[in-house]
Amino acid sequence: MVWNVDPDPERRTITELPHQIRTVEHVWIPMSDGTRLAARIWLPVDAEQNPVPAILEYIPYRKNDFTAIRDSLRHPYFAGHGYASVRVDMRGSGDSDGLLLDEYLKQEQDDAIEVIEWLGQQPWCTGAVGMIGKSWGGFNGLQVAARQPQGLKTVVTLCSTDDRYADDVHYRGGAILGADMLYWASTMLAFNARPPEPEVVGDGWREQWLERMEKTPPFVETWLEHQTRDGYWQHGSIRDDYSAVKVPVFAVGGWLDGYTNPVFRMLENLPGPVKGLVGPWAHEYPEVAEPGPRIGFLQECVRWFDQWLKGIDTGVMDEPQLRVWLQESYPPSTAYPVRREGRWVEEESWPTPRVNAAEYYLTEAGLRTSPGAAGELIAAPVASHGEWVGEWCPFGDDGDLPGDQRAEDGVSLTFDTPPLSERVEVLGFPELTLEVASDRPEALLAVRLCDVAPDGSSTLVSNGVLNLTHRNGHENPEPLEPGMFYRVSLKLDALGHALPEGHRWRLAVAPHYWPRLWSSPAPASLRVRLGEESVLRMPVRTAPYDEEVRPFGPPETTPVLEVESLRDGWRKRTVNVDQVTGERVMIEASDTGLSLLKASGHFFDTISRDTYTVDGNDPSRVSARCERSITVGKGEWETRVETDSSMTCDRENFYLVNSLRAFEGEEQVFEKEWRKTVPRRLV
Repeated sequence: MVWNVDPDPERRTITELPHQIRTVEHVWIPMSDGTRLAARIWLPVDAEQNPVPAILEYIPYRKNDFTAIRDSLRHPYFAGHGYASVRVDMRGSGDSDGLLLDEYLKQEQDDAIEVIEWLGQQPWCTGAVGMIGKSWGGFNGLQVAARQPQGLKTVVTLCSTDDRYADDVHYRGGAILGADMLYWASTMLAFNARPPEPEVVGDGWREQWLERMEKTPPFVETWLEHQTRDGYWQHGSIRDDYSAVKVPVFAVGGWLDGYTNPVFRMLENLPGPVKGLVGPWAHEYPEVAEPGPRIGFLQECVRWFDQWLKGIDTGVMDEPQLRVWLQESYPPSTAYPVRREGRWVEEESWPTPRVNAAEYYLTEAGLRTSPGAAGELIAAPVASHGEWVGEWCPFGDDGDLPGDQRAEDGVSLTFDTPPLSERVEVLGFPELTLEVASDRPEALLAVRLCDVAPDGSSTLVSNGVLNLTHRNGHENPEPLEPGMFYRVSLKLDALGHALPEGHRWRLAVAPHYWPRLWSSPAPASLRVRLGEESVLRMPVRTAPYDEEVRPFGPPETTPVLEVESLRDGWRKRTVNVDQVTGERVMIEASDTGLSLLKASGHFFDTISRDTYTVDGNDPSRVSARCERSITVGKGEWETRVETDSSMTCDRENFYLVNSLRAFEGEEQVFEKEWRKTVPRRLV
C-alpha cells in the first residue's frame, strides 16, 4: 500500500512551520510537443516576493487520489521550510496528457528536463531544483541527473537502483523474478488504465481514457523479450557510467527492501558528494516505514537540501559517509514488530577498512575455517523450495517477510558453522565461490544465508541467485556442458547483522526457488565440489560496540489528509498442496479497502489476487497469474478497471496473455486482450 501512515507514538505531526504555505491544487506544465503534465505545488505564501528553490517528485501514481495521502505528509513540510515542493504526474498518468509506454524511457527523462527548466523560469523559484523520490521517483532522479540538466543541483533517491537489469523487479542474477516481473507488469497495466479526471481534463476525459487503454501495451511483453543485459536495460542504468552523475546524491535504503545493494555501490562509485543511509525498513519512507525505528527523515532531507539548494553549511558533509542500522538477531517471522532491535553505526567511508573477509570453506562437516577433504554433494530440485521466501520487495505489511526457514533448509543442500563462541557483526556483501556442475545445459543456483538459533529456528538474512548460463556475464549467456565443473562466484545481498554467541551461520544451496525465480526449462540437479575452491567470505565488521553516533530527530510529518474507510481491507497468503497430483498453489490475495478523501471527495481501492503454481513432480512446470481490480471515482463519477495477466511456459517458449476491461459505473466501456509468445533464450 502507498499510504502507510500507521500511528506511531514517536511521530510528531507538525502544524507550525517556519513559513506559511499555500497550495496550488492543479497546474499545467507545458511540454515542447504540446503535451501538458499535471502538477500540484506547495510553496511559501511570499515565494513570489522571496523566491525559493524547488523540490520535484515525478512519478506515475496519480496526485489527486492514490498518492494524495502520502503527499500530504511531506510536500507541505518542505514548503514550510522554504521550498516550492512540486508533485508531477508523468506523461500518460493521472490527469497528464499522452501515453506511458514503458518504464524509464528517454521521453520520461526529456519531460523531466523540461519540467526542471519550467520550474527555474517561475517567479517564485530561484532556479535551483532538487529531485526526491522513492522507487520509480528514485530511479528517474538518478537517470535525470545523468543527463545533467542545468537547473538540477541534487538528488535524494530512496529504494532505487543503478542497474535496471541486475538489481530490479525483472531479473536477478540473469534469472526471471517469478513472483515480481508479472506482478509488477500487471499492476502497471491496471494503473495505466485508470482515467484522467473530468473535473480537471474536461469533456475530452473519456476519449483520453479510451486512447490510454487502447494504446498502452502490457510492459511485460517488452521486458520478457529482453532476457539479457542489452541496450534496453543499459539505458537508464547509471552503473554503466557513474561519472555522468555529477550532482550530490543522498541514497537511502532498508534492509527489508529489494533495492539496498545499490546504496553501497553508489557510495563506492559516484564521483560527486554522496551519502548513504540504510535502516531496518521495508519499501517506504523512513519517517513512516516498518519495522522501526522510524527516524526524522524529513529533517535530514531539509538539511541536505539546505546544503545544496540554498548554500547553507548544515554540516552534512562533515559527517560519516554511511549510516546503517546494525540489526540484532531476531526469531523468524512473516511480520516484525513496530521496532527491530539494533543500533545505529557509522562508517567514515565505504568501502571501510573496518570490514574484512572471514573465510568459511564448504566441507562435509559444514562451514569451516579451513578446507576439508575433497568430495562432492548433490543439490536436487524440490518444488516446495521458495514457499517461505516472502516478498522480494516488501512494504512492511503482515505476511511480507520470510518465515522460519527450516522447511526450506530441509529440501536444500546446507552447510552450518559450529555455534559461535563469541558475537560477530557483519556489514556488506557476503561472497560465495563454488565449483559446481549441472546435469542439464541450463540450471539455476539459489543461495540463502540464515541465522540459526540454538532452538533450531532459522532466520533468512541474505540471498544470492545466479542463472548458471550467465556465469561469465549477463550479456552473452552460454549453456552448460552437463557434468562439467565450473568455478562461479556471486555476491549475496548486502546485510548488516549481529550473530550472537551460540548461533550458527547456515548456507543453503538449491537449483529451484519458486516463486522467487522462474524455473529452468527442465529440472536440473547440481553437484557441489568441496575443497579449497568452494568458500564463503563474510564481511566481518570490527568496531567498538559503544561508538558514538549522532542521533536522529524524532519522525515528523505534516498532518495527514483525513480519510474515511468505506470498506475495510484485508490480506491473505496461502499455499495449497494436492497430495494426489503433487501440484502446489501459492495464492496472495488482498484488498486495500475503499478509502474516501474527505476534503476532496475522491474514493479509490485496489483488489488483487496472485496465483503461483508448480508441479510437485516436475518443478520446471510453473505458471503465474495476476488479477487486479481498481476503482477510482468522485461523487457520482465512478470508474473501475479489471486486468488479468498470465505467464506460462514450456521448454522452448513463454506464453503471455493479458486482458483489460473497463467500466463507467456498471457499464462496460472497453475490453481488449493481448497474446504473445516469447522464445526462451537460456532462462
